[in-house]
Amino acid sequence: MTRQHIVFLTGAGISAESGLSTFRGKDGLWTKEEFQYFASADCLYYEPEKCLDFYNMRRKKLSEVEPNVAHRLIAELEKEQEVTVITQNVDDLHERAGSTKVIHLHGEMTKVCSSNNRYDPKYIREYPLTTPIKVGDDAGDGSQLRPFIVMFGEYVFGMEVAEEIVKYADIFVVVGTSLMVYPANNLILHAHKEVPKFVIDPGEMPKCDALGYTHFKTTATEGMKQLLEAFKEL
Repeated sequence: MTRQHIVFLTGAGISAESGLSTFRGKDGLWTKEEFQYFASADCLYYEPEKCLDFYNMRRKKLSEVEPNVAHRLIAELEKEQEVTVITQNVDDLHERAGSTKVIHLHGEMTKVCSSNNRYDPKYIREYPLTTPIKVGDDAGDGSQLRPFIVMFGEYVFGMEVAEEIVKYADIFVVVGTSLMVYPANNLILHAHKEVPKFVIDPGEMPKCDALGYTHFKTTATEGMKQLLEAFKEL
């Protein structure tokens, strides 16, 4: 295969094999109603300790896991292809696997920011996963320090950039996402109708099937292996 720009859209399913919970799958985080509240901007405002404790739990869990084969196979592609990863995940497993172009639509668990100025770069910084964020921690502008995460009830920035990247992809691949989260689920509509498009997910993906995506109905790791075989035919 000649050098191509391959764009991946990844979701919780790719990190599940590393030991991180999915969100909307069986036993996913959002099947527990109180967790949806803990992960909301309302909880941060009205009951910040509950919100921060929830994210501290998730941050600690992230510190205990490693990238899996699927993450590493995507990163390996950079040796021969141009690769951009657009992820709904807030973990850093793509980066730890070696991917160098990663766009996080929903924020990054490894970073913190200001509660009053969420996207001001002056207040966004790396923060150790094993160091709890506590009520009263100052973000640097007098507001509560918080995870650099898009919580329920908050706006997702950066979609326009992601849409443009997908629009000009030579190959587009969806891995491990149920495509139930708006607005990221609309990215599948922006891939050019003439380019090869693939989806890797063990579940039914009727939206992708209707758009002509080749569906590898399996796990992220096994699907990535099948994808690499399919690339040999392009």
